Amino acid sequence: MKIAVDVMGTDYGPAEIIKGVLEAVEAYGCDVVLVGDQDVIREELKKEHQETNPRVTIHHASQVIEMKEHPGISVKKKKDASIVVATHLLHEKECDALVSSGSTGAAVASALFGLGRIKGIERPAIATVIPSVTGATVLLDSGAKVDAKPEQLLQSAIMGSVYAELQLGIRNPRVGLLNIGEEETKGNEQCLATYPLLKQDKHIHFIGNVEGRDINAGTVDVVVCDGFTGNVVLKTMEGLGRAVIEIFKQTLMASGLLAKLGTLLMKPALYKMMKKMDASEYGGALLLGVRAPFIICHGSSKAKAIKNAVRVAIELTEKDVVGRIRSEILHDEESGEL
Repeated sequence: MKIAVDVMGTDYGPAEIIKGVLEAVEAYGCDVVLVGDQDVIREELKKEHQETNPRVTIHHASQVIEMKEHPGISVKKKKDASIVVATHLLHEKECDALVSSGSTGAAVASALFGLGRIKGIERPAIATVIPSVTGATVLLDSGAKVDAKPEQLLQSAIMGSVYAELQLGIRNPRVGLLNIGEEETKGNEQCLATYPLLKQDKHIHFIGNVEGRDINAGTVDVVVCDGFTGNVVLKTMEGLGRAVIEIFKQTLMASGLLAKLGTLLMKPALYKMMKKMDASEYGGALLLGVRAPFIICHGSSKAKAIKNAVRVAIELTEKDVVGRIRSEILHDEESGEL
């Protein structure tokens, strides 16, 4: 198993990426290709005393696509950008999967232009795992495409169902359409047109419209929406999570000794809760609909998230999630439901 990792263009620089990769290599016994500036990568490997690790190789890429650059234009102009080179390695089957925490837009564009979509898929979707009361919920699309046609949302539902079943172990996952109310007549034109498509499809377990509060409630397993809505939901949850933690800290510091002692006794339980809510535990988000496992991490991912992203890449490859999605889409096309 060989994983390509785009080392460049992240918030914290190559150091955290390489540290996480080395932890993954030790934990999972995989081979990794570090794609980026070879001098920078060698220097970081030297700091970690891993210059001669036989499981780690370097593939030089002289360019970087920065967060502020236009994704599509940059991918076409910067042929030697790290994400473009890494995608090429994946396309040529020199690697089994790819992990990137650089520009999300550049990653999606590179996957579309350099890797290609599964036959029948109109647009890929980013599937993000979000903690819930009963386990986890898959939200898609969380940012690959801001707009979506009803037929594309149906494809997202099918892909999300496959992902939830194979990766999260959820049998016959419940699929919900994100809306402003549960009633079938609620929503904008997009939701109203999508609802009957989801309802009629025999390859998914559609439970109807769901609201934002259902995502964390454990009442639905796969939530479908367009990339604009999904990204707003995701970023709102991230901000709220940080705010809750900060408010808790501030309240604790202003409390008396008894409250602090109580918190100390609760520390093991609080640790378990924080671990369950920690996004880095899930590694990264899978770009569903392209021809090979393509993992997109947050730009501020640290070593722990990268390590888990490599783990997810290995698991998705072993479970052949891409092949299963290809099969499900083909079945829907043959049955006339797409």
